[in-house]
Amino acid sequence: MSKERVILLTADTMGQGERELGEQLLETFLTLLKQREDLPKAVFCLNRGVLALTEGSFASVHLKELESRGVPVLACKTCVDYYEIADRMYAGEISGMARFIELSERYEVLTVG
Repeated sequence: MSKERVILLTADTMGQGERELGEQLLETFLTLLKQREDLPKAVFCLNRGVLALTEGSFASVHLKELESRGVPVLACKTCVDYYEIADRMYAGEISGMARFIELSERYEVLTVG
């Protein structure tokens, strides 16, 4: 039985080490995630995770596809403002920490970053 989860994306790479490898790992993770039947209830991006929503990130294509399949892809407003990327977002919608708290109360949180 699958668990209902929210993905907390905290970086625009996965793991620590070489940036290029981390970008590839995140792209692979999202590619496999979007192919699953049991999709997450939401993806919430914060800190550098919001950068994965921008036009320059390969991850944004996969996040946009998750969105098109009905998965809310949310970006922390404070983080979007900090990185000044509101006009460069390819995927996702701006949200707030209160929404993440609501989601975390209802679903298991899987942190990726």
